[in-house]
Amino acid sequence: LLVISFARVRAPKMVISQQTIRSIIGVIGNVISCGLFLSPLPTFVKIIKKGTVEQFSPVPYLATALNCMLWIFYGLPFVHPNSLLVITINGIGLTFESVYLTIFLIYSNAQGRLKVVKVLAAEIAFVVVVVVVVLLAAHTYEKRTLIVGILCIIFGTCMYAAPLSVMKLVVQTKSVKYMPFSLSLASFLNGICWTTYAFLPFDINILIPNGLGTLLALSQLVLYACYYKATPRAEPKSDIEMHQSI
Repeated sequence: LLVISFARVRAPKMVISQQTIRSIIGVIGNVISCGLFLSPLPTFVKIIKKGTVEQFSPVPYLATALNCMLWIFYGLPFVHPNSLLVITINGIGLTFESVYLTIFLIYSNAQGRLKVVKVLAAEIAFVVVVVVVVLLAAHTYEKRTLIVGILCIIFGTCMYAAPLSVMKLVVQTKSVKYMPFSLSLASFLNGICWTTYAFLPFDINILIPNGLGTLLALSQLVLYACYYKATPRAEPKSDIEMHQSI
């Protein structure tokens, strides 16, 4: 009886709370996501050195910026409480995307600069409308989470779908030069972290886009394994990026 009583007393101390596990996974996800946001740096160093954006597209950065803005709003206490780590990583991501877009504005021609400004202005206006409508029309956490969550799922899924064109190119060319292994691996690990995070407690809005992102990243790794040997070693590595957050 003494042994049983002692075990009952000590057991609670050995149990790690769900919130603690969630926080640890979220921190790991933040670190990996930072690596993904940093991945385009070599491309922008080249842009600065050459003084022109050449044929690089600002679309991935505009899409990621919009995605980050929506997730920041989603993680706010009056929309979805206890989501600080969602806010931090997307805040960091938005900072990086702002820097990348600023470089685009500086080194683009007049026509390209105007397009970036128009799209960015439209995104900001869209987010402002979403914020106003949600705060005025939805008066509970559940309703706000539902509305903003649906938007995050839609735009997050669209962002994660971006690598599909690169995967198609890998199959067509039988070459992985357009799909860096380190980036695919980081995307996979990032997806696993945030998918796991979505179960602690269950959050379908985080689960769906990150679950799809995990599957797409896994498909990239499988393609890499299939076509790595067929890729000519003399070919230079591409600067194409496939970066994402929650």
